[in-house]
Amino acid sequence: MSIRAVVWDVDDTLFDYTTADREGMRGHLVAEGLLAGYGTPERALARWREITDQQWARFSAGETSFEGQRRDRVRVFLGEKLTDDEADAWFSRYLGHYERAWSLFPDVLPALDTLAVSHRHAVLSNSSIHVQDRKLRALGVHDRFEAILCAAELGVSKPEAGAFLAACDALRLAPHQVAYVGDHPEIDGRGAADAGLLSVWIDRGGVYATVAPPVGPRRIASLAELPAVLGADTRFGAPSTFR
Repeated sequence: MSIRAVVWDVDDTLFDYTTADREGMRGHLVAEGLLAGYGTPERALARWREITDQQWARFSAGETSFEGQRRDRVRVFLGEKLTDDEADAWFSRYLGHYERAWSLFPDVLPALDTLAVSHRHAVLSNSSIHVQDRKLRALGVHDRFEAILCAAELGVSKPEAGAFLAACDALRLAPHQVAYVGDHPEIDGRGAADAGLLSVWIDRGGVYATVAPPVGPRRIASLAELPAVLGADTRFGAPSTFR
């Protein structure tokens, strides 16, 4: 049976999270007078991302709330015992810088436009509805998706099969009728494939060029290749750069 719907990851798939995070942290550290303590924005960002991964793992394991993992990211990053209000205020100031750098990747709107008639669309993200709903609205693409599902509300996160199957259920489609597009080879790529979806792993710029691709997902370098992978009746698709 043909693919009838595409479920999308958001960060670093539709939305250029890496650039926004880097530029947001750079601006925030300068404004807070903290840049000198880390030497370079790159070192600060590497530390911030390391802490983010650690705290998100705690959230995924049910050890803390979504708000709690944000507060603990700040406390660990600064090495200070902040109150909840103090941690929230620091994170809010960071968000101001981060959000000013928000943008879609340039291949997103052409792909969505091309697939608008042939496929239904939804979002599945390892974040919260509060965060991603607001982000998608600010980026002007919220209305492109008939369902937006996030780990914080689902109670299960990628790469667990339950997260992907929840998206299929929301669309009232079987997994083999749904494609999932995401940027992480394991969390998105292998996770979606193991759940029975057509898994499409987007590796922009060959970020994972030295990584052996996981078994299951189709690997593309640009969303211009997606219609061909889906078998869409369109001239937009480009041949894959990965063979």
